[in-house]
Amino acid sequence: MVGRVRTALFASLVVCGVAIASATPSYASESGPPGAARLTLPAPTGPYPVGTVDLHLIDRARANPWTATPPYRELMVSLWYPAGDVRRFPLAPHMAPGAAAHFGSADGAGSQLYDIPPGSVDFAATRTSGHRGAPVARHERPFPVVLYSPGAGDPRTWETTVVQDLASRGYLVVTIDHPFDASEVEFPGGRVVDSLLQQLFQQAQQPSDFQALATKIFDARIGDTRFVLDQLAALNRGANPDAEGRPLPAGLDGALDLRRTGMFGVSAGGLTALQAMADDSRIRAAADLGGNIESPLIPDTARLWPVAGHGLSRPFMLMGDLSTDHHQTPSWKLLWDNSKGWHVDLHLVGANGENSYKDLVPLIPQIARQLGLPDSFVTQAVGSIDLSRAVHTEETFVAAFFDRWLRGCGGQVLDGPSPRYPDVTFVP
Repeated sequence: MVGRVRTALFASLVVCGVAIASATPSYASESGPPGAARLTLPAPTGPYPVGTVDLHLIDRARANPWTATPPYRELMVSLWYPAGDVRRFPLAPHMAPGAAAHFGSADGAGSQLYDIPPGSVDFAATRTSGHRGAPVARHERPFPVVLYSPGAGDPRTWETTVVQDLASRGYLVVTIDHPFDASEVEFPGGRVVDSLLQQLFQQAQQPSDFQALATKIFDARIGDTRFVLDQLAALNRGANPDAEGRPLPAGLDGALDLRRTGMFGVSAGGLTALQAMADDSRIRAAADLGGNIESPLIPDTARLWPVAGHGLSRPFMLMGDLSTDHHQTPSWKLLWDNSKGWHVDLHLVGANGENSYKDLVPLIPQIARQLGLPDSFVTQAVGSIDLSRAVHTEETFVAAFFDRWLRGCGGQVLDGPSPRYPDVTFVP
């Protein structure tokens, strides 16, 4: 997985979206400038207002793969959907309060992964365009469903810009947190579960240890994905799978067209999406944004990501950077050569691995501007992409991919280079 981790803890390995590389210079300071920065997310571009609701899901049939307590696997997911009347429903935060506090602390992913000065950003103040609990929009046909899985070490909220844009275009999008893998997960009542990945990578000594840990990460993620698909089917039948039985938005039952289900993810989430599609016929199309498994410490990458060796018969999209494509990246080449279904490989000009496809793109320039950080702070984080166009371009191509393969319409931008999108390179 392409990326960078900015702590000395991680050294010379890139696994599962957790970049383990030599430490880079940090702009973080203990005190930071006076007054925390406050951020805004880009507004969705589709015709629908957006609703959202969080669900606490418990899989009592599956043991917790990471800790003895709780003994079962539990998840937090968010549903983002086309909404009807949103006037009485407040905007949901980008991150729940406890998760936001952890993310922005000295030990959190904001500082550890992205060099954001600890305590310098009020992450809890950022609002999305999703209205919490708003009713589902009236519809003649149920909405296609898209699942989202984040990079290892990232929370499910770190791709909200693209997620809420898809919802505004008429998709029901489900974002999945993978507890003990994600930087933090906040459950009902304010309980926050921290990531174990740094600790576990520290403990790994031999290539076999890293292979086993990476396999465990992927196995948990695939299990999470399949469980979420099961719960969506129950939800669509009118059941309430939320562990606390909290009220669901009006009109949600029957609003999901699970025969038209896709999945995408960033980094390890993208790898998860492609492997989950190979393993589960319910997923009809999948996109990988920046995820590959190349690492000198993983002795058997084919075993870790078997979809590459088997190939895919269903459509998939790869989005990388100048050094990550199906010619240069062995896992992508293997997948490309073995796949009989439709597929495309492209990237944003100036992309810096996985980070160029996250909420980091609209947020990191705001952080730099408000905190007085140098331009190099932005380029180290997201590369040299055109910041005025990158978000819209990513939204356009992700939506075009799912429009083509879940709706059977549109998607012409995927046919090849266009002067309308000069920042997109199609890899032949």
